Amino acid sequence: MAHYRKLGSIPPKRHTQHRSGDGRLYYEELMGEEGFSGDSSLLYHQRIPSAIVDATPWEVPEQTTTPNHPLTPRHLRLHELFPPATASASDAVTGRRLILGNADVRISYVVAQRDSPLYRNAIGDELVFVESGSAVVETVFGAIEVVEGDYVLIPCATTHRWLPGPDGPLRAYMIEASSHIVPPKRYLSRFGQLLENAPYCERDLHGPVDTLTRSGTDIEVLLKHRSSRGITGTRYVYADHPFDVVGWDGCLYPYSFHVSDFEPITGRVHQPPPAHQVFEAQSFVICNFVPRKVDYHPLSVPVPYYHSNVDSDEVMFYVGGDYAARKGSGIGPGSVSVHPGGHSHGPQRGAYEASVGVEFFDELAIMVDTFHPLELGEGALECDDSSYAWSWAGRGPQS
Repeated sequence: MAHYRKLGSIPPKRHTQHRSGDGRLYYEELMGEEGFSGDSSLLYHQRIPSAIVDATPWEVPEQTTTPNHPLTPRHLRLHELFPPATASASDAVTGRRLILGNADVRISYVVAQRDSPLYRNAIGDELVFVESGSAVVETVFGAIEVVEGDYVLIPCATTHRWLPGPDGPLRAYMIEASSHIVPPKRYLSRFGQLLENAPYCERDLHGPVDTLTRSGTDIEVLLKHRSSRGITGTRYVYADHPFDVVGWDGCLYPYSFHVSDFEPITGRVHQPPPAHQVFEAQSFVICNFVPRKVDYHPLSVPVPYYHSNVDSDEVMFYVGGDYAARKGSGIGPGSVSVHPGGHSHGPQRGAYEASVGVEFFDELAIMVDTFHPLELGEGALECDDSSYAWSWAGRGPQS
């Protein structure tokens, strides 16, 4: 987004000579979006950033998807995917399990305790939600410390790695776009500033606070990219470590945003999901459902009305609290519900009536709404609760 920052040593004029104290010329790199017409930053490297000495295939984590057919709502239990022995052997890049995906977005989950390799996603931006644990995310722009409840926005083609903290495994929910992930346009002025009616502002976005330099030669970086066969990977070997930036400036960089800094928009009657939106991308949006006061009309029904959002698949990741609309369904922290377009969905049996008179919802959930159908990844197939589709009726097809 258009929020200018600068770190380290940069020259007074862009695209001009910038030299070290001993006279060596730094190498300027423009990192920009949308063919030189979008946001960008200028990075100043000590060594040539294009210098690779080897390139070999890298097998990305399984990306195969299966149609949701026959069309049914789903309950996925993500915490079943990583038993303790597996988590200790996983990292936040190669250990991801694909849950859902289409051409616009791929949603994965990981539990990791190992440092990840250096990694770059050249397909689109990544938005990572830290369910629990902590980490340092080292990037070519500098390092960001993240904790439970943080989103981390990593721009497309940013070289980075995840270093989990000592306080237990890192549990992370990965949203990988085939486009860029940005604040909703209605939250922004015509020049890109977050408006007064937005539920967060620039003070809530935390980028690197210092540049980061690492030394070394023949450094491997895993690259995820497109090919004629879909998503594929390449293992680059760089002549020198890519973390050699002495300074940068611009409006494109990674940042964190803590979900508690999202100020909920509430009303006298029930507010529709766009009131909870935090980000948007090409053909999908992301919303937060955070602890909040709820509807205060004397005849209000605080839980959502039943709805057929005919153009969207709705995916809800339940992080914490007691999600009122899903009581009695088996859903709890670590669950994902998938309510596909074409299925009219809403509160579970008894939840509609039980919400009358409630003044506060203690819940935390992350929602992704897509405008093209999602398919099931290998992770979803492994942790699917096959009884969920019949939970509204209280009986299934075999009853």
